[in-house]
Amino acid sequence: MYLKNIEVQGFKSFAQKINFEFHNGITGIVGPNGSGKSNVGDAVRWVLGEQSAKQLRGGNMQDVIFSGTELRKPLSFASVAITLDNSDHKLPVDFEEVTVTRRLYRSGESEYRINGSSCRLKDINEMFYDTGIGKEGYSIIGQGQIDKILSGKPEERRELFDEAAGIVKFKRRKNTTLKKLEEEQQNLVRVTDILSELTKQLEPLERQSETAKIYLAKRETLKELDVNMFLLEYEHTGKLLKELEEKTRIAEGQLKEAQESHSRTRDEYERLEKSLEELNEHMDALREASRDRAIRRQQLEGEINVLHEQILAGEQNDSHYRSRLSTIQEDTKKKTADKEALDEQRADLQSSLKETSRKLKEEQDKLENIQSNIEECTQSVEDGKNEIIEILNSRANTKGKAQRFDAMMEQLDIRKAGISQRILSLKTQEEEQQSAINEAKAEYDAITEAIAATNQEGSRLTKEIRAIQESMKQQSTQLEAGQTAYHREASRLESLQNLAERYDGYGGSIRKVMEQKSKEQGICGVVADLIQTEKTYETAIETALGGSIQNIVTDNEQTAKRMIGFLKKNRFGRATFLPLSNISGRGGLNQRDVLSEPGVVGTANTLVNADKEYSELVMYLLGRVLVVDNIDHAIAIGKKYRHSLRMVTIEGESLSPGGSMTGGAFKNNSNLLGRRREIEELERSVGILRKELEETQKSIGENRSRRNVLRDTIADFQQKLRQQYVEQNTAKMNLEQLKEKEGEIQNSYRQIDREQEELRHQAGEIRQDHSSIARELEDSQKDEKELETFIETKQKELEEWKAEETEKTHELEKIRLEESSLEQQNQFLQENLSRLNSEIAAFQKESQEITENLVQSREEIHKKEEGIQELKNAAQECLLKEEQYGSQRAQWQEEKEKRSASHKTFFEKRDHLSEKTSLLDKECFRLRSQTEKIEEQREGQISYMWEEYEITPNNALQYRKEELTDRQAIKADVTRIKDEIRKLGSVNVNAIEDYKELLERHTFLSGQYDDIVKAEETLEGIILELDEGMRKQFTEKFRDIQREFDKAFKELFGGGKGTLELAEDEDILEAGIRIISQPPGKKLQNMMQLSGGEKALTAIALLFAIQNLKPSPFCLLDEIEAALDDSNVGRFASYLQKLTKNTQFIIITHRRGTMNAADRLYGITMQEKGVSTLVSVDLVENQLSK
Repeated sequence: MYLKNIEVQGFKSFAQKINFEFHNGITGIVGPNGSGKSNVGDAVRWVLGEQSAKQLRGGNMQDVIFSGTELRKPLSFASVAITLDNSDHKLPVDFEEVTVTRRLYRSGESEYRINGSSCRLKDINEMFYDTGIGKEGYSIIGQGQIDKILSGKPEERRELFDEAAGIVKFKRRKNTTLKKLEEEQQNLVRVTDILSELTKQLEPLERQSETAKIYLAKRETLKELDVNMFLLEYEHTGKLLKELEEKTRIAEGQLKEAQESHSRTRDEYERLEKSLEELNEHMDALREASRDRAIRRQQLEGEINVLHEQILAGEQNDSHYRSRLSTIQEDTKKKTADKEALDEQRADLQSSLKETSRKLKEEQDKLENIQSNIEECTQSVEDGKNEIIEILNSRANTKGKAQRFDAMMEQLDIRKAGISQRILSLKTQEEEQQSAINEAKAEYDAITEAIAATNQEGSRLTKEIRAIQESMKQQSTQLEAGQTAYHREASRLESLQNLAERYDGYGGSIRKVMEQKSKEQGICGVVADLIQTEKTYETAIETALGGSIQNIVTDNEQTAKRMIGFLKKNRFGRATFLPLSNISGRGGLNQRDVLSEPGVVGTANTLVNADKEYSELVMYLLGRVLVVDNIDHAIAIGKKYRHSLRMVTIEGESLSPGGSMTGGAFKNNSNLLGRRREIEELERSVGILRKELEETQKSIGENRSRRNVLRDTIADFQQKLRQQYVEQNTAKMNLEQLKEKEGEIQNSYRQIDREQEELRHQAGEIRQDHSSIARELEDSQKDEKELETFIETKQKELEEWKAEETEKTHELEKIRLEESSLEQQNQFLQENLSRLNSEIAAFQKESQEITENLVQSREEIHKKEEGIQELKNAAQECLLKEEQYGSQRAQWQEEKEKRSASHKTFFEKRDHLSEKTSLLDKECFRLRSQTEKIEEQREGQISYMWEEYEITPNNALQYRKEELTDRQAIKADVTRIKDEIRKLGSVNVNAIEDYKELLERHTFLSGQYDDIVKAEETLEGIILELDEGMRKQFTEKFRDIQREFDKAFKELFGGGKGTLELAEDEDILEAGIRIISQPPGKKLQNMMQLSGGEKALTAIALLFAIQNLKPSPFCLLDEIEAALDDSNVGRFASYLQKLTKNTQFIIITHRRGTMNAADRLYGITMQEKGVSTLVSVDLVENQLSK
């Protein structure tokens, strides 16, 4: 077996996935300080189960996950996998290769795998027992552990020697056995305590059992007397009931006749009373109407006076309006005449104003024409002068150009030749550059598309992981809450089911009978199991049932009789049976009208549900019990019905016939009735919760698997993306450089184009100007003469136009003054006309309003005169009505007095009949109460016989003894026997059965005590056997290690002596181990006196001795030879070569001698800061190739 490879990803500085391939022999791992070499050893220790972050050189376990650099983001997990060749099957698994994987996430989740299957850390530890491999073995020796071996206390070295001696598994087995022994000893203490307690209980329970037997015998005698007493009382009360029924029938007949007579008298009395009420209402209405008429007449007279005053005021207003109307008409005529005169003046003025405006416009047009001509002439003169100056300047420039043209043409020819050569060179460069740009752009586009696709996929996967994490978090919370709820509900259900199965809460005799239900088909069940009700009414129904709730229902009397015999035979106590063949409904509630009383919920039998076959049973138990909402209503109903009803409230208070009340708090409410309902509800709830838990757990498992797959995929994507970003940056830089070169070429082209265009333009100008220079000179002289003649002509014409402009300006001033005067006159006339129009309009409006007011006033006066006449008629009518109402009121008063006399007679007769009916009703009630009381008494006797002895009236006849006829004597005997039973004190009827059960339990526990003692002895024997075997094996192996240590010491030191000693006066299995070293030429001395190199070499000798004795499949050494000098390193390397026959070595080193001994080297470098990378050199192949 050997280590084939190590795969590391995200562990400490190994950001990327790195694979170390190993072969037999020595593999060296080298690199500069801080490059991450020791992280390889930490990775192997970690994957084998190291739980201490301190041993891994960290603060906490999260520190092993790659934490990122300036250029890289932190990773979300760390993963290490080691693969071992198991072809020799030294590991106890059926695989040729074994891969152990450990993965840790930043969320804190961790997982172990063996060949891809999830496992526990315990499974990995057990797989590597006695192989030397493991976090506590000697296959991994890290920095500082050499010093720890030597500097530690002797006791602290035991682990290394125990592993080498192969007794670790025996020690762990011993520890397990010691734990079991401790548990058995604790069990023994518990059993001893229980046995001691049971022994104390046995003797008192035996005495209680004997007392119970005496009690049962006396109860049997009491039963015989009670049954005969019951038969005599039952016969006596039957006779009394017949007599009361006859008396009740007679009294009810008399009551019926009295009620009918009273009803007729009451109807007549009510009719008279109603007639009187109607008459009183009519008289009241008549008085009210008469009073209203008088008030109305007074109101009418007041309104007539008001109207007279209003008519007088209206006539005065008419006179004022007529006078004002006459004044307005005169003023209007004057104003109209003034307006007509002003209109004539305004028309003449308008005509003169129009004529003046026309003249003004004509003169203005003439003046504008003159001014336009003046401006034109002035501009022509100025233009002529400017043209002459330009002609002179142009002539001078033309002569200068002619001299420069020849020199310019020579320079142009030279520049054209140079540009042609540059164009040829740029064409060649452009073709090469364009080809390179196309290639670089294609490469860049391909990488960019790949990065975009990778980023998109990575983002999608990250979002999916985030969603899965959130979902898992919610599901974990949901699962925890669901598990809590499920366990709570399941525990409650199990408790209730156990209670129901054991019939807990029922008497011991009831439980014994119900245990026989499977054998005895005639047992239907207890009353509580056969009826159901709503939760609201459970307390009320339990109160109504009382002790009957534990009664056992059977199909007939024979089944009940057999069960009574069963209880007697086994002395299990007593139970009450209800044979369905004997039970009848007892007629239900007599006073049906009580159901309409406030607060009444109904009779108890209507509030429960049961199978049809038990309907008579339900009526028998609950048919006469009334359920009321609260005790206040119950008390009120009890008083009203003279305490003749049995009632229970929703909260459990009970009111019995006769007035007794029972209530208060339930000290121990068994809730027998609601138990089955609660079990069904809990079963449904537990089923739903279980299904939800299974679905949640399944979903969490699926999400976790999916998340792990996605994490692996994202890690691959990140690695791929980093490589792609590097390639993209390289391609981008290449492309930008090529484009810059292309830009430079294009700029050169543009520069050449500008130069060529400039040359062409200059050549064209030169040729054009050369031919036109002569023409320009000749034309300029001719133009100069023509312009001088033109300027003289225009100046004369300008002077003539200016003289005409002055004359026209004076004429325009005169016309403007005339127009302004006319406009002022016109404005004055317009203002006067506007004022007159306003005054005339106001007079016309006021005249119209006065006319309308006069018409309206006349109409109102006419209406008021008509209203006065109508009011007078209405007042006369009111007076007549008052007289009629007075006459009618006198007639109705006389009728009222007659009816009142008749009403009084009927009232006295009704009271007499009412008193008689009340007396007869009380008599009937008294007789019914006596009957019900006797029936209740009989019912109580029947219930007592059933509850006490399970005997019905029919069955009681078989116990009849003819000699027992004296009721008083029987009562005296019953009292005497009850006193004797009372003197027995508190009797535990179940003591007989309890004593039997306790005795059986005591016998069983005694047997258990013996078994535990034997088990304890067996475990102690195993521990002694293990100790003996470990001592023997350790003694033998320790001698071998001593011998091998001395040999290795001498070979490594080149002489000297190395010794191992056990601490004296201590158990060999716990004793510390001292290491004594004597290098060549020195005295035997303590380890603390050695140099650093001697200490290290001594510890190496010890490790090599153990490897010689018990080789581990592989051994990882982390710079253990760092303190050795070169000669000692050489001996170390030579000895290491000898050990490769049985052990594969992986050495982390800085020393050249060790490197020379290695078959192959792995170089660890940190090219990127904070990230370790791998370089491999196969030295064996290099040597073969030489």
